Amino acid sequence: MGRPLHGRGALFDTDPAGLAPRLVGLRPHQHRATAVEHPKELPFVLLTGGRGLGKSAVLGELRDAYKGHTPVASIDCEDVQFARPTGGRPLEAWSPVSQALLVVAEQLAEPVTGAGRIAFPRLMSGLVAVAAGGWDDADSERIRREVERILLLNEGGSWVAGFAGRMAGRVTANVVAAVSGTGPLVASAIEATLESFSDSFVNRRQQRASAWWRDYPNAGGDARRGLILLSGHFRAGGTSREHAERYLVRALLADLADAYAGVLPRMQRLGRPLVLIDNAHQAPGPGLADAILRDRAGGIADQVVFVGGLRGTDRPVLRSAVRRTLAEVARRGDWAPDPAAPSSRALLVALPPLSPDDTLHLVGAACAQAAVPPQLPYAIHRLTGGNPLGIVHLADSAAQNLPGAASLGELLTADVRLDDDRDGRPTYLELLDRLVPADRLDELTVLAAAHDHASACALAEALLPDDFGPADVRALETRLVAEGLPEVPGRFVGDFFVRTLLLLRLHHRDPDHGQWRQAHETLIRYYAHAADDDDPARARYRLHHELALGGAESAVAYLRDTFPALDIRVWLRSLRFIASAPYFHAHDPEGHDFAGAGRDDRRAAVALGRTDAGQVVPEGADAVLHLRIRRLLHAVWQLTDPLALPDAKVCDRLRFELEQLSNLRPAGNALLWRASRDWPEDALAGRALRVPDDDEDEADGEA
Repeated sequence: MGRPLHGRGALFDTDPAGLAPRLVGLRPHQHRATAVEHPKELPFVLLTGGRGLGKSAVLGELRDAYKGHTPVASIDCEDVQFARPTGGRPLEAWSPVSQALLVVAEQLAEPVTGAGRIAFPRLMSGLVAVAAGGWDDADSERIRREVERILLLNEGGSWVAGFAGRMAGRVTANVVAAVSGTGPLVASAIEATLESFSDSFVNRRQQRASAWWRDYPNAGGDARRGLILLSGHFRAGGTSREHAERYLVRALLADLADAYAGVLPRMQRLGRPLVLIDNAHQAPGPGLADAILRDRAGGIADQVVFVGGLRGTDRPVLRSAVRRTLAEVARRGDWAPDPAAPSSRALLVALPPLSPDDTLHLVGAACAQAAVPPQLPYAIHRLTGGNPLGIVHLADSAAQNLPGAASLGELLTADVRLDDDRDGRPTYLELLDRLVPADRLDELTVLAAAHDHASACALAEALLPDDFGPADVRALETRLVAEGLPEVPGRFVGDFFVRTLLLLRLHHRDPDHGQWRQAHETLIRYYAHAADDDDPARARYRLHHELALGGAESAVAYLRDTFPALDIRVWLRSLRFIASAPYFHAHDPEGHDFAGAGRDDRRAAVALGRTDAGQVVPEGADAVLHLRIRRLLHAVWQLTDPLALPDAKVCDRLRFELEQLSNLRPAGNALLWRASRDWPEDALAGRALRVPDDDEDEADGEA
């Protein structure tokens, strides 16, 4: 890999052994054995989490760590080869699972240190039978291509070229010579395949394998009939196909068990076979997992290590799975299945976000040749929440754009070049490509400004096509949860980082930021009606969106007038939420940040009192309190902005203003005083501002 993994030592550590070496029985990147965990029955490990948490990176590291040392196969279920058949092959003779088994076996067959190739005679026979179901109107060249690829699964040495060619020729000739009908075609292909095992140069192990299909249900001890039934069940589709696919998976595992049987193979092959399945939530992932879990629950054991990457965690077929955090499996798996629940054979391991220290190391490694502002790594961690993909992309943008970029907002809007053969693109667009479903990016860009289902429906009615209604909004909410994004009160898009990126895209969507204004104006009107009862928990939404459009007057008036009487804890929450409104610098006509001296953050000027002299205090208002609240609001607005680096001078001013306010409310003095100490410290450390005695989760939800 191009860069080392951070925060994933629980998987790869060697002393003491992490989860991967305990399952595989080998130390990563070494041909040295280590004690295996779960010697009789293995868990099907699924690494879980939302997009960008590094599941693919971990699987890639596992592949690199064990490839060449023990049999390894790696597939990505989002690869186009699993979406549809190619080369004219009909759907009735192809499925994502059958294609995956072919690709997995091709990789597992490769020789490794100290041991030769693995042959897959059982699987080869089954795949020929399945493929033959689609040959009734095929040309001989297409049949030859399909047959030759499948037959290579039975390669056992350098002499196989002649063997494969001979078998392919025989099978092809028999199929082409068939008079008519699917039955004769399938039967002739199966007969040619089985007859090849009786040739004098085929060893006894392969001859035994040819008899394996005798035990297929209703085969009556006849391997030929078993394979014909398999082909028919596969062509039938539905549950019949699922039944056939389970036997194909079982054939793969039986071939692997045969390769490890006997004294000499066990001495030569030190590690268990490893199969890696990325994006296992998508076909063929569920079919493979279901077949393996059901067989293991039925007492059909195997010694293959399966590790997959699963987006989200709540899959109906995994309702009884054992769930653990990465830290909980660092030294011991602590996994035991429920005999009555096949899905309990799955072990779901949640990948955590990276820590601030991990972020510091990643940014430092990427920016070795650039001068990094000391607060930048912690600001990146605050923005991304420890999302590895976000950290890596922002670190790359910093390496390519510092010292020209002065804020995280500028690093996100600046172009980043991720590969030498690709042109640079704005960093936030590169991130959204990976973090958001592409087919719903436009809708989510608009709905990211919403706070719940009702406000999202108001936005959809005003700004989205007429055919996108409340049911579509609900379906999108459900999809986000299924993909692993958190549900957070107060945010339609619960993930803070993803929401920030979507709002940035909304702002940059058109040169005059028209849709940005329309979205916030729609919500201002919506919450103007919702706030008629003066409930502070609802009124602050309107003020939040007014502030997003640059209008601070109503927010200042509200905070000023409620300060004397409102509970201080509620008042601080209101201040924090209103000031969490997104803020963007002035832009040129194309929607990009101005460069140079024009980038000064006007919020800092207001917070530091530099604009006080030009302010007209409303008649009847306490001028000192009014200006103090105005400075405080802008200070919190600047310091909580996830796209800006915290300003130390503004932090000092925030401390002073809160101290002064504490003198005006004896009953709330302690809370205001604590906030005057905690908030500047939180801001400089890249943490969410904590209201004293509130849960941190609530702070995150309101931000």
